[in-house]
Amino acid sequence: MMAGMTGEETRTAMSPPIRSSAQDAELQPPATRAWMTRVVIIGIVLTALNLRPAITSLGALLEEVRDGLGMSGSFAGLLTSVPPLCFAVFGVMAPRLARRFGPAAVVCAGMVAIAAGLAIRPFAGNTAGFLVASALALMGIAVSNVLMPVIVKRWFPDRVGSMTGLYSMALALGTAAAAAVTVPMTRALGGSWHAGLAVWAGLAAVAVLPWIPLVRARGTALSGDAASTPASAHGVPSASAAGQEPSALRITRSRTAWALAVFFGLQATAAYITMGWMAQIFRDAGVPAGTAGLLLAVTMVMGVPLAFVIPRLATRLPHQGPIVVALGVCGLVGYAGLYLAPAGGAWAWALLLGIANCAFPLALTMVGMRARTGAGVAQLSAFAQSTGYLISIPGPLLVGVLYQHSGGWGLPIALMAGLMIPQIVVGVLAGRDRTVEDEAARRR
Repeated sequence: MMAGMTGEETRTAMSPPIRSSAQDAELQPPATRAWMTRVVIIGIVLTALNLRPAITSLGALLEEVRDGLGMSGSFAGLLTSVPPLCFAVFGVMAPRLARRFGPAAVVCAGMVAIAAGLAIRPFAGNTAGFLVASALALMGIAVSNVLMPVIVKRWFPDRVGSMTGLYSMALALGTAAAAAVTVPMTRALGGSWHAGLAVWAGLAAVAVLPWIPLVRARGTALSGDAASTPASAHGVPSASAAGQEPSALRITRSRTAWALAVFFGLQATAAYITMGWMAQIFRDAGVPAGTAGLLLAVTMVMGVPLAFVIPRLATRLPHQGPIVVALGVCGLVGYAGLYLAPAGGAWAWALLLGIANCAFPLALTMVGMRARTGAGVAQLSAFAQSTGYLISIPGPLLVGVLYQHSGGWGLPIALMAGLMIPQIVVGVLAGRDRTVEDEAARRR
């Protein structure tokens, strides 16, 4: 990336040079560039570790939180719908915030918001306070969700698959760790669910640290003085760097962008239903609470190895449809088993649903592959994730309503399985070898 850019690409005869982020980094001494790259990698990994514990730690203790705050099943369903709602509402703001303040500053602020929200919510004292504090943490997750593919594309354009895999592995590891250790850690801390949830704020506080030097470093790809540095120096392509004005791309004119957004939304629906309710499904089937948390952790931990393998495989294939189909079939078999024998084959269903949940790193990889430019990736990431999370909002809520009014898990599981069919269809469409820039230009 750094060696492939030259100053002449952005130099004009009548105006001062406008440098892209890659060129800004290239002007740094080699030791400085290497140091910055290492810090970016550390920041990406620590950020990814913090993007799901706020959700899976709550899923592991949902019954205790419901009892402690006096929640109904329907309200608990609403609580599990809050993450996608926040991701949709706040995620769409991420590209604009990144242009104004720089991605490093936005992600750093996001980690602060996660730490604050997780520290406050267990001690809010009532349901409303719990929701507000959760929303604060989820706001930080939302902007980081959107900006991670942008940062990967900008700093590692020739390693999108491997870096997306590293990021996805760390995300899956954080997800699984929160699901696995929250219950035993709560017991070790005296049995208080308040302490069991609050302890995850410490991990978010650690993730703030690597972004601080990047925010302070001026003239780099991820930071700079917003008042004096071109947008490209903030890691958001300028017109020169992207080869077009950011507003020139009408992302809604691309059928691939819509297919990817719907695919993202349906896989997010499945993921948040799983994170919010799967432990409860096992507990209602007679599985002990600690074992149910471990089963959820197994589902999440499957993403650690597969999140590294799937993006690398996806970047080597001209069409990602076969991967979409394989993941979807695993999900259908897992839901069938969860319906027929939830306790008897619990470990097998957890494994299969964990494989199916790896549609998430595949979706992130396709975001980087379906756009040619940094501006295109930023717009596609914001559009696909915000639209997708809006689509996913009703799913967890509907599961809670069906569970409460039907008195069992038959209808909710049937709903989960039914949504897997359109997910496969739109995923195959999103996996076709084309770019949103080309499609938008043809339909103009």
